[in-house]
Amino acid sequence: MRKIKDNFLSFLLYLSSFVTVGLLVLIVGFIFVNGIKGINLSYIFSDYSASGDGGILPMIVSTVYMVVIAIAIATPIGILSAIYLNEYAKKGKIVEIIRFATECLAGIPSIIYGLFGGIFFVVTLKMQYSIIAGALTVAIIILPVIIRTTEEALKTVPNEFREGSLAMGATKFQTLYKVIIPSALPGILSGVILSIGRVIGESAAILLTAGTVASMPTSIFDSARTLTVHSYLLTKEMGDISGAATVGVVLIIIVLILNTSTKLIVKKLSKGNI
Repeated sequence: MRKIKDNFLSFLLYLSSFVTVGLLVLIVGFIFVNGIKGINLSYIFSDYSASGDGGILPMIVSTVYMVVIAIAIATPIGILSAIYLNEYAKKGKIVEIIRFATECLAGIPSIIYGLFGGIFFVVTLKMQYSIIAGALTVAIIILPVIIRTTEEALKTVPNEFREGSLAMGATKFQTLYKVIIPSALPGILSGVILSIGRVIGESAAILLTAGTVASMPTSIFDSARTLTVHSYLLTKEMGDISGAATVGVVLIIIVLILNTSTKLIVKKLSKGNI
């Protein structure tokens, strides 16, 4: 009877893995089959044209702007918050409230963030539809990810490291930036780069805060269209499924490059800390 249960559970595990991988291959394969034919240097490096013969360079630049600004805002806040929660804060109501707030932020749909950003940043602060309004909104979205991943990375550092450093006469702050953070750096970096992927893939919040202008942005106060928003508009307004799939291919390639880079950097840092 026990052997039957083990075999059944093993079957469920293999089936779940097969379904997950199969869905991934199906989605990526569909996007590539319908979009790879549109990829060329002219498409990537030329300006957009409403006639359909232009490229996506303005959208790529807008996406880069969005990523850089959002990460620059969210990373220091998220890392410092995680350090406070894990290294300095005493267990109590304040810590519980902060963790509860973080969990709530992580579970809110992105469209709600977009509505908040549209009301607060665009209207109340009069930023209008702009890259900075979109980046501030997306920074709030990725903040819980950075906090949670950084906190988990800090928890993996053995307490013996802290105790040994303090026993050698180092202060708590010296222990933090010379021992704890270097040891947790691979995990922290993984969270940051995963957040970059989240920014690249965001559409609803950016649509309601950054706008849909498809021209090359000259400053962070210009309205702009990111790759995901461009893909959405191609499908919704023009019914151009192949064009949206082509943008999807570019997005997939960017995400693959980021994930590969993450693994290589984390592996290198892990070896350096051994």
